[in-house]
Amino acid sequence: MLAGAGPVFNRAKVPPGASVAVWGAGGVGLNTIQAARMVGAGKIIAVDVMRQKLAWAEEFGATHTVDASKEDPVAAVQRLSGTGGVDFAFEVVGTQKTIEQAVLATHRGGTCVVVGVSPAGTRISLDPSLFLQQRVLTGSSFGGGHQRTDVPMLIDLYMAGQYKLDELITRRLPLPELNEGFDLMLQGEVKRSVIVY
Repeated sequence: MLAGAGPVFNRAKVPPGASVAVWGAGGVGLNTIQAARMVGAGKIIAVDVMRQKLAWAEEFGATHTVDASKEDPVAAVQRLSGTGGVDFAFEVVGTQKTIEQAVLATHRGGTCVVVGVSPAGTRISLDPSLFLQQRVLTGSSFGGGHQRTDVPMLIDLYMAGQYKLDELITRRLPLPELNEGFDLMLQGEVKRSVIVY
């Protein structure tokens, strides 16, 4: 939960009313979306290629969704933002294509935070003029915060009914079904599975 929420709270410090786009609506991305909702983001646009994940994104606070398998996500986010791009883009997939798309979907002066873990050897290609327009490209590792304070904060929010944690668990599986749980995650059929042993 901290890996997804932390970039909103700690790295980007998203202010109320800001526009946000999140590439990837899996377990981490859903936490990013709900954190953006909690800080009062004005528009929260979820981008994914799976219809089910986009439906989950709406449950967690997305105000708009973009099916990247059916339309150009950069153009769609720019259009939905109403300002030619979002204030903050969070890339939670970890591919060259999605990182580049997320940067391009920010407006002049916008910030893109890379949260997704890319395979070794991944490289991105961006026009340097984007940075002359004061765009910021940064990253986040495990939420970029402090576990000693951030984890208790999220637990308090959960206990107060303000943070969706139970809703992230799609399945509970016994330890011998660990591989099945991993396959379900890769197929996009679960938000998260919990292994019970």
